[in-house]
Formats: sequence, C-alpha cells, structure tokens
Amino acid sequence: MKANILAVDDEKDMTRLLQRTLEPEINCSVSMAFSAKMALSILAQEHFDLVICDIRMPGMDGFELLGHIKTNYPDLTVVMLTAFGNIESAVKAIKKGAYDFISKPFDQDEIIFKIKNALERSLLLKENKRLLKEKETSPSQLIGKSNPMQRVYDQINLVASSDITVLITGESGTGKDLTARSIHALSPRKDKSFIPVNCPTIPENILESELFGYKKGAFTNASRDRDGLFQEADKGTIFLDEIGDIGTSIQTKLLRVLQEKEVKPLGDTKVVKVDVRIIASTNRNLKQKIANHEFREDFFYRLNILPIELPPLRDRITDIPILAEHLVAKHCKKLKKEPKSISRDVMDLLMKHPWPGNVRELENILVQGILYSKENIIQLSDIPLKDVTQKMNGFTRMDSNGVADLPYKEAKEKMLHEFNHDYIGAKLSVCNGNITRAAKQCHMDRQALQQLIKRFNIDPDHFR
Repeated sequence: MKANILAVDDEKDMTRLLQRTLEPEINCSVSMAFSAKMALSILAQEHFDLVICDIRMPGMDGFELLGHIKTNYPDLTVVMLTAFGNIESAVKAIKKGAYDFISKPFDQDEIIFKIKNALERSLLLKENKRLLKEKETSPSQLIGKSNPMQRVYDQINLVASSDITVLITGESGTGKDLTARSIHALSPRKDKSFIPVNCPTIPENILESELFGYKKGAFTNASRDRDGLFQEADKGTIFLDEIGDIGTSIQTKLLRVLQEKEVKPLGDTKVVKVDVRIIASTNRNLKQKIANHEFREDFFYRLNILPIELPPLRDRITDIPILAEHLVAKHCKKLKKEPKSISRDVMDLLMKHPWPGNVRELENILVQGILYSKENIIQLSDIPLKDVTQKMNGFTRMDSNGVADLPYKEAKEKMLHEFNHDYIGAKLSVCNGNITRAAKQCHMDRQALQQLIKRFNIDPDHFR
C-alpha cells in the first residue's frame, strides 16, 4: 500500500524535486502544497502518513504549521526542511515535535533513508492505533506481535475455554497479571468474579483467613463469620499471584482445594464446596524450591498442568516500539497531559536497554519521560537511561569511555561501579525506591542491598 506524503514549500521547484526523488525510490505518492495555509486545507480533506515541511515560508512559517499539525493531527509524522548548517532551527523543530530534519540542499541517499525511517514511525503509530482499537473489542490487555508473544496468545486461547489450573511463570514485570486477566476474560467464567491475591504482601497467618474465611471466635477479634476469597470467587476465577513465596502450610491447604474443590474456614468443623478456576503465577524457580524443601512437589504438579511462560522484554525487542507508543498514549491520558511522541534517539535507546525490570520498568521510564518533557516529544534528556550498549547476559558491556585502555583493577572497579548503578537503579525504579521490594527482586537480603546502595552512593529517593 502506497504511503501518502505531503511536501510543503513555497519554492515550487523544491516540492517537485522531492516528488521526483522520493516516488521512484519509496512506495509513496507525493502531493504538493506551496504555503502553510494551502497545506492545512489539503490536510483537512485527505489522509497523509507524512508531511515534509520547509521552515522558512512567507506568512505562516513552518514552525507555526508544525504547531497546527501537532494540535489537530497529533499522530502525523513531520520532517522539517532547513537551510544547511542552521542547527538552531533544526533543534527548535525537534523540540516542537518534528520527527527529524533535513538540510537543504539535501543528499539523495540521506533523504531517502530519513523518509523511510519517518514512514516506519507512521506505520508504527497506525499499528498501535489498530491494536488499541482491537483491545477495545478484545478482552486481552497484552501488547505485542513478536513470535514469543504469538506463542503466549496461542497458549491463552488453548487454556481459556477449560477449567484447568494454569501456572504462569516469568520474571517480574512481564505481564503475569494481565495474562491471568486475559484467560479469565476469554473463559466461560468471564461474567463472574476475578479475584486477584498478591500472596507475598499478606502475612501467612492473615493469608490463611483471607483465603479460606473464618467462623466467629476462631481467633482474637473474629467477632463474626466471614467468607474467604475462595467463596467470593465462587463460579469465577481466583488469581494467586507470586505463589512461590507462600509457606508449606498454606500450600498443603491449597492442595486440598485443588484436589477436592472445597475449603475449610478457620474454626469450622465443616467444609464448603467451591466452584473456582485457579490461576497462579510465580517469578521463582519452583523446581529449585522443591529441591530446597521450600515447595511441595505434589502441589507443584497440581499447579503445573498447563504452564505459560512469559518471555522477558529483552527476548521480544521488536515489540518495544508498539509497547512504548501504547504506554505513552495511555499515561498521557491518565496524567491529563497533551499527547506526546517519542524521539528517534529515545526509541533507539529503548531498543538497546536490557530491561531487567521488563515492561514495568519500561512503563516507569516512560512515565518519567512524560512528566519531565517540556515539549510534546520525549527526548533523551527526559528519561533516566544512559546511552550505552550493554548485555545483561554475563553482565558485559561495550563501553565507549575507554575502559579497555585502563589497568585491569581500575577497569574492573569502574565497570563494577557502573553496573551497580544501572542494575540497582533499575530495580529501585521498578519498585518506586522501596528497598525491601528491590532486595526481593535482587534475591538478596535488605541489609545486603543497603550496603551496596551505601557503597556505590545510590540515592533510593531519586527513584520514588
């Protein structure tokens, strides 16, 4: 399908040159406007994927036209034409929301490359809109088109129609809650309750009474009978989030629910039958916990009938542009901000980052970008990420700061310092500066993490 491009320049020869240059090289149709007012009139009548606009024009100039476009067509990609060497105008254009700029007179290879990139961005926004529209009619909240995500969708569709227990595994921030909600929304139980239970946040003695309920007098302050969450979820779905963190005593009682479909409230001599679909999740290695006698093997096999493993974000890099655009649109609306777009430099950096906190970390970074950006486009200076190429596999990094030229001990110390800042900073960012939660994500004691924070002079308040 041909892309529609509008070229705007008061110099007619320039618009014709753009048409002759682009149409044979790119699958596109180039329309021409010879003033900003003419361009606005054409835009009101026809859909375009891209506008190429000169900055200096008589009457309404390119900056004013760009402002009108960003107000009335916020998703329309704009590339500005500027005189050679006029960096100030180019920077101003980018800050005002232009995707890119091209210096006149232009190099043919350069303009074809830049216009192709700009059209890719337009297609990305169009695809994101399609996905959002799809989401309005589809119960799934998950975003992504990569092969790993397609496998997840296939598995969701496979398990949704049955009542089989599902165990969702994956790192923190990969979307286990959304996956559970998608399964429920596609199931025959979709019109009944979906009860999520965040297991690690509830002390074990309280968790038991919350799940199974209790009779009056079962313990101090039990002044009346109370139904548990399993009874509340009757005919619906209960989601036991991070089930790998519960104790063996609760595991034993949950095993009974799985086997017998009944619960026994605290202080009661009778059991209560429940019709509940159980979905559980964990970011733990349950087989290792079984080996350490921290998780019941029979309970694991009852849970693990149809497992769904969610891929980490670093294994589905191609989903990042769609995810990022979706998250920015979602949070601009939520924060009551004008729609914002993501600069090419920021998107390139997002694609390079290893994302130890996965989609949740990406979301936090973009929310900060929305709040810090003063223009309607998020720039590198608006997000708390360093422009370095790094790999979390083996924790190696290609460092452009001359580490290879340093003595071994100095290089090691520098890399260690930077790694700890990046890694611990990412964990704190995901946990909004909460050291206890970050320590849990790092699989270490709170005191040990505090020592690292102190040693490497990291300020947790910066991530709140």
